[in-house]
Amino acid sequence: MSARSMSLPSISRLRSDCPWVSAALPTALILLSSLLAAGQTAVTTYHNDNNRTGWNQHETVLTPANVATSAFGLLHHIPLDDQIDGQPLVVPGVNITAGKHQGKHDVVYVATEGNTVYAIDTESGVVLLSPNFGKPVHYPLSCTNNGPNVGINSTPVIDPTSDTMYVVVYTSEASGPTYRIHALDLGTLTDKIAPQLIVAAHALRDGTTFKFNATYQRQRPGLLLANGNVYAGFGSFCDFNANLSRGWLLGWSTGSLTPLSANQVFDTQPASPHSFFLSSIWMSGYGPAADDSGNIMFVTGNSDYSGTTYDGVSNIQESVVKVSSGLTTVLGLFTPSNQANLDQWDADFGSGGLLILPDQPGSRPHLGVAAGKIGTMYLMNIDHLGGYSPIHNDVLGTYPVGGCWCGQSYFVDSDGTASVVTSGGHTVKIWKLATSPKPALTIGPTSPLVAGGQFPGFFTSISSNGTTNPVIWAVSRPPNSSAKSPVYLYAFDPDSTTNSKMTQLFKGLAGHWPNLGGDANLVPVVANGVVFVASNQELVIFGMKAVKAANKK
Repeated sequence: MSARSMSLPSISRLRSDCPWVSAALPTALILLSSLLAAGQTAVTTYHNDNNRTGWNQHETVLTPANVATSAFGLLHHIPLDDQIDGQPLVVPGVNITAGKHQGKHDVVYVATEGNTVYAIDTESGVVLLSPNFGKPVHYPLSCTNNGPNVGINSTPVIDPTSDTMYVVVYTSEASGPTYRIHALDLGTLTDKIAPQLIVAAHALRDGTTFKFNATYQRQRPGLLLANGNVYAGFGSFCDFNANLSRGWLLGWSTGSLTPLSANQVFDTQPASPHSFFLSSIWMSGYGPAADDSGNIMFVTGNSDYSGTTYDGVSNIQESVVKVSSGLTTVLGLFTPSNQANLDQWDADFGSGGLLILPDQPGSRPHLGVAAGKIGTMYLMNIDHLGGYSPIHNDVLGTYPVGGCWCGQSYFVDSDGTASVVTSGGHTVKIWKLATSPKPALTIGPTSPLVAGGQFPGFFTSISSNGTTNPVIWAVSRPPNSSAKSPVYLYAFDPDSTTNSKMTQLFKGLAGHWPNLGGDANLVPVVANGVVFVASNQELVIFGMKAVKAANKK
C-alpha cells in the first residue's frame, strides 16, 4: 500500500473561518480531520493485496465509535452507465491531465459492464474522466447469470509505480465477441500502448491443439499483478457450451503486454462422457492470489457431471491449484475427497476464492483457506497442499462456514490474534488462528444476520488502525423478489459482543441490483475515511458527514 500527503485546511483555520464548526463538532471529529492530513492509502488490487486479505490496516479515521453515530452516512451517489461487477480501486494524488478537471485529485476508479472506466474525485464525487472502450456483449450465449451486458466483468489492477491500470475489456465486434487487455494511463485513461488481443492455444492430451475462443470464455476473476506480469483467469457463461469452454490462466508482461510464452488449461482431456469440460476459474469474482515465491493460486470449478474425469493431471477440477509464475508448471494442488460428488451436483469448490494468510509463526508459516458451495472451509498448508485422496482430506482442518459464493478476509485483532473472516450463508464469522502445536481455527464472534437473497454468501473487507479499532464491512445481496432490489452496507465491531454476537454499528442503503439472475458479488472498499460500494449503475460513497462539511469550509 502507498501513502501520499493530503492537503486539508488546518484545524485553526477551520475554527477561525467557520466558528460554528468548533461548536458543532465533537472533539473526536475535529481530531479526525487532522488525522486525514497524515497520509492516504491506495487500494490498487482486488481485496487490497495479492494475499487477498481485504484488510486496510492504515485506516485512521473510521472507528467503531464514530461509525456507530449519525455522523457516519451517505456522502455521494454517482450515477454510472451500467452494472458494476468489479471492485472499485482508489489512488490518492493522481495528476489528471485530460478533460475539464485537470490537476491533482484523490481518485476512485470504477469499471462497468458497459465498458466505461470512470475516474471519480473521492471528495466531491465529480466524474473526472469516463472513456468508453467499445460495445459490450449482450447476454453472451443467452446466459442470464449477469446483467444484460458483459463488458468489463472483472476487477482491474493498478501498478502504482508506473501509474498504469490494466483492464480486460470484452467487446462485440463484427468478427464476434473479443477480449483485449489494455494498459491505461491513470491521468488520462487512454491506452499507453496498443491493447493486446487475447489469443491463446494449448495442447490437449492427444496432441491436438485447443484454441482460446472469446465467445465461450468469461473473464470474471479479478486481475493479478505479480512477477512483472498481469494474470487473468477464465471460466464460462452459465456453463453453456461446456464442450467448447475450459478453464484458462493467461498472463502478459507489464508495460509491453507481451503474452507469456506458456499458459495453462485445466482440462486437457480430448473427450469426456458428456463432452462437458470446463474446470473453470471463476471464484465469484475473487482474484487469483500470489504466494511469497510469486506462484499463482486459485480454485477451480466443476467439470463433467459424470464425476469420472478427474485425474489431477489432465483434468484438475474442484481443486486449489498452485501454478508457477511463468505458467509453465502446476506445482501443487489440493482436491477434496468428495470431488466426484461435487462434479455430479454442480457443487463447485471454485465458487469461492483462496485467501493466503500472511506469514505465521511456527513450523507451517504458509497457510491458506478456501470454501465453496457446500460451505466447508479448508485450512491448508500451501507449501504442501496434499493432492487428492478418496479416503480423507489431507488438510489441517475443515470448518463449517455456510454456502459460499464468497471469499474470506483476514486481520490481526488488538489481542494479537490472527483472524480469518468468513461470510458464507448470511453470517459473518470470525475464526481465531492458533499455530501451536499445529495450525487450527477456533470459532469466535459471529454477526447478526445479513439480509439478502440470491445464492448464499457475500463479501467483506476489514479496516483498522494497525491492530486497533477494527471494523468489519459487508455488502448484502439483494432480496430474491423486490422491485428495487436494494443492497445494504453493514459495519460490525468484532471486539464488541453480546452472547458472542458482534455489535452491528451501521446498516445503510448502498445501491440496487435488479439483475437477480446474476449474483451481486459486491466488495466494500475502505480507504482514507470513506467506504465505496459500486452496484448497478451507481457508486455510493459513505463517510463522516461532519468532517466532510468542515473540510468544505
